[in-house]
Amino acid sequence: MSGGRSIYMLLHMKQVLIEIDDEVAKRLEQVAPARSRQRSDFIRMAIRKALWEREEHATAAAYRRQPDSAADAYVDARVWEPGARRGRGRRRG
Repeated sequence: MSGGRSIYMLLHMKQVLIEIDDEVAKRLEQVAPARSRQRSDFIRMAIRKALWEREEHATAAAYRRQPDSAADAYVDARVWEPGARRGRGRRRG
């Protein structure tokens, strides 16, 4: 990431103030010390991961409530069978 881009990102990011307990603070310090620039990146990635996991759980719950039927399937499983033709024929020309 170039210096100009990182300044742009900082100007367009929201700041969030959170409180954490002593145990979490201690563990965070071990993984991403305050004096390093890694702490903010670590926290941003942890938030992204938590949000992604939440979306995955919501999607899985939606599929449990209303599973796809065989008619909804878009993929023909026979295409993936061993020995099936992959649509590559002889070259023309």
